[in-house]
Amino acid sequence: MEGKGGMVAEAEIERLPVDLLAHIFSLLSSFRDHARASGVCRKWRGGVEQSLASREWLSFSGWKMDDASTARLVCAAYNLKELNIARSCWGCQITDEGLYKISLAKCVRNLTSISLWGLAGITDKGVIQLVSRAMSLQNLNIGGTFITDESLYAIAKSCPQLKTISLWSCRHVTESGLNMLVNKCRRLESINVWGMRVPVDCFISLLSISPALQIKPMSHHLSIGNQLPVS
Repeated sequence: MEGKGGMVAEAEIERLPVDLLAHIFSLLSSFRDHARASGVCRKWRGGVEQSLASREWLSFSGWKMDDASTARLVCAAYNLKELNIARSCWGCQITDEGLYKISLAKCVRNLTSISLWGLAGITDKGVIQLVSRAMSLQNLNIGGTFITDESLYAIAKSCPQLKTISLWSCRHVTESGLNMLVNKCRRLESINVWGMRVPVDCFISLLSISPALQIKPMSHHLSIGNQLPVS
């Protein structure tokens, strides 16, 4: 559009400050919309980047995300505290390569919550790489994956702030890994063991280490007082 004197008039939206654009883009729920907005112009790209940088949580559950696009968004979210890349019926197709790329993001050291629920494409290799840098982690969901004791050893070593963990149907985890986890993570309050292939005696052992530990969904069946012999 031409203004007075033949000069091109600036589009109204171009007059918006980047801070306001960032707020508008933060209201978008679709990452595809973020990508489209980012491609409009340099100012919009700056607004998208600023909106991502200010976010404290990201959830990719239900989105078809690959390793590269997921890692790119996480790396742009400098203030991120909660990360959810759980698989759903449409599912994130994240692999160990994606977890490795995510582990390099600046925000990882400040993450307090991570959900990798149901990601069948990941192994101990990717999980270990990620948790080894997530030193502030308090809540972790790795249920429905094929991790083994190796991941629990890494969590026990690197995540002393851990309060809750879901190992739902992690059938390759053994008593050894659970014992190491509860021994090292002294702030652990709750652990979900549904569907695991470990004997009840193991859970009694865990309660002897941490009597206040909530073992879900079995806590109401276990009691140190009535399970352990009286000396």
